[in-house]
Amino acid sequence: MANHQKDFLFVLIKSLSKSEKRQFKIFASRLETSSNTKFIELFNILDKSEVYDEKLILKSGIIKKVQLSNLKSYLYKQILVSIRLNIPSQNIRYQLREQIDFATILYNKGLYKQSLKILDKTKILALENDEKLMAYEIVEFEKLIESQYITRSIQGRADELVVQAKELNYRNTISSKLSNLSLQLYGIMLKTGYVKSDEEYKYIDNYFHKHISKFDEKKFGFREKYWFYNANLWRSFLVQDFLSCYKYSLKWVTLFYDNPSMIHLNPVFFLKGNHYLLESLYMLKYKSKFKKYLELLEKTIKDSNFPVNDNIASLSFLYVYNNKLNYHILEGTFAESEYLIPEVLNKLKIHSDHLDEHHEMLFYYKFASIYFGNEKYADCIFYLEKIINNKNLSMREDLMCFARLLCLIAHYELGKDYYLENQLKNTYKFLIKMNDLHEVQKEIIKFLKNLNSIYPTDIKKEFVKMRARFIELEKNTYEKRAFLYLDIISWLESKIENRKISDIIKEKAKLINR
Repeated sequence: MANHQKDFLFVLIKSLSKSEKRQFKIFASRLETSSNTKFIELFNILDKSEVYDEKLILKSGIIKKVQLSNLKSYLYKQILVSIRLNIPSQNIRYQLREQIDFATILYNKGLYKQSLKILDKTKILALENDEKLMAYEIVEFEKLIESQYITRSIQGRADELVVQAKELNYRNTISSKLSNLSLQLYGIMLKTGYVKSDEEYKYIDNYFHKHISKFDEKKFGFREKYWFYNANLWRSFLVQDFLSCYKYSLKWVTLFYDNPSMIHLNPVFFLKGNHYLLESLYMLKYKSKFKKYLELLEKTIKDSNFPVNDNIASLSFLYVYNNKLNYHILEGTFAESEYLIPEVLNKLKIHSDHLDEHHEMLFYYKFASIYFGNEKYADCIFYLEKIINNKNLSMREDLMCFARLLCLIAHYELGKDYYLENQLKNTYKFLIKMNDLHEVQKEIIKFLKNLNSIYPTDIKKEFVKMRARFIELEKNTYEKRAFLYLDIISWLESKIENRKISDIIKEKAKLINR
């Protein structure tokens, strides 16, 4: 899936668009008298290669092995310089950085008034676009010039700069503290996962309120609000308060729609906010709003004003198609969603350099869920085994866990009892090893293990008994998330009523009616 080549130069070259490659060659031809220089030849070799092969480079005779490292570093730098020279003028951050560089050149030449004039205009532009860190850097630069009393500028200028510096420093400090809190909560999520007990809930809640109680949301600007909503969202995810997840992800997304210029300036933050909003609505099974915000996201991405680059294109694909599949799973329209699978597989190849294995495996789990809902158990197992056999998913053990459990059920449906007993043992060992054996998982394994020893006439009674048990577990705050990965209750009901699981889920979706 993702390009796991560790050579940074090779990955960078493969990420270039056709126009960027053409611009680089034009740029490089100006650096040397001949276009057949060693670094251009190295560029051409790597550009034509499917994988990084050092032996192929050395075999070409353009460079000796001892010189290769230096040549690669030089080429890497020149590619970045070429890209930097051709960045679209609409990018505000590059405009601001360029103007600060111009002001520095003028300052070093002793043209202090010209330098201050550029800095003043650039500071206004920075503040208009909520780039407070750059605005603070500009104010500090202005203070440096004024402190030398070279310009003998208007009276009160010093006081004005001091006030600006204090205000910007205060706001940047708030943003920094909130972003630190958000990152720390995200780190807890990666390390320990969702809370599993009241004790863990209290710890997260106390930790969060200890760090956020001093802030007043009413005084926040755009950037502070963004990080405030971000931190609240991660706290909500950790404690599995999905209604609160919806509340703060909606505030996050609304913040961008209320400030359209910020969508262009921060498209990645905008996309991520929409993804979390849709994920929250999926967890709440709020179909109507899910559909509304998914359609709005697609419309915004297709707008001609929406920024375009490789990273944004990959994230747009990831979030739109992930949630298209989620919508069909939510509705139980498994047969109607199968057309999306070849589309996603094709787009995964196109965006392979910008997406990691975790996202690929997540798509595979959704494919498996769709095939399971369509009773195509062999196809379901095909994608689940891709996840189970992947050794690089240490960050998503929950995905590995539910892939194994769904695989067990799919094998049961296929009547592969000889496989089931062995896999039950392996799955149980895996869950104990990963220290994430919840009640839901215990009950599924216990239930499947006992099925072979139950008389055929008593199986339906066992299904009824287990359905009642799982309905009770679904009410448990710390267990309910498991049912979003694996709708074991609907499967049991399909066995009890001798009906398709897709029909069961469709009926439930209509009953929720929101």
